[in-house]
Amino acid sequence: MYSTPTYPSSTGQQSAGLISYARRAEAWLDARGRGAWIAAMIAGFVLVWPVGLALLAYMIWSKRMFSRSRDIRPVARPFGRHMMQSSGNRAFDAYKEDTLRRLQEEQDNFEAFLARLRDAKDKAEFDQFMADRSDDTAVKEPQRDK
Repeated sequence: MYSTPTYPSSTGQQSAGLISYARRAEAWLDARGRGAWIAAMIAGFVLVWPVGLALLAYMIWSKRMFSRSRDIRPVARPFGRHMMQSSGNRAFDAYKEDTLRRLQEEQDNFEAFLARLRDAKDKAEFDQFMADRSDDTAVKEPQRDK
């Protein structure tokens, strides 16, 4: 009726269970964000300092500590390394390469447009400042009669 629990007897099975547990814990912390990682690290320092130190080292090594993005879970990047791998279909690879090149050109053109737009805005603001400044100096200096 009752079954007795079986425990892994070999060291390999125990280490596999520990690795599985660590991966599940990592996924759980990733799902909750950087704050959960920092809380776990602080708890590790408070409870058993080598655990906190190990978590700090892991966070720095895996770039979780200094990641700019708020979400540290792995995401598919459209222009990552995997996009340059061959699919095996030459026609599709040529189309993909052409499309990526065209998109890169459009992005470069758009960034150049934004730079020109910022420069024009800066110039207009500076011209307005200089016009206001010249008006202020004309008002402050009294007219001298000859």
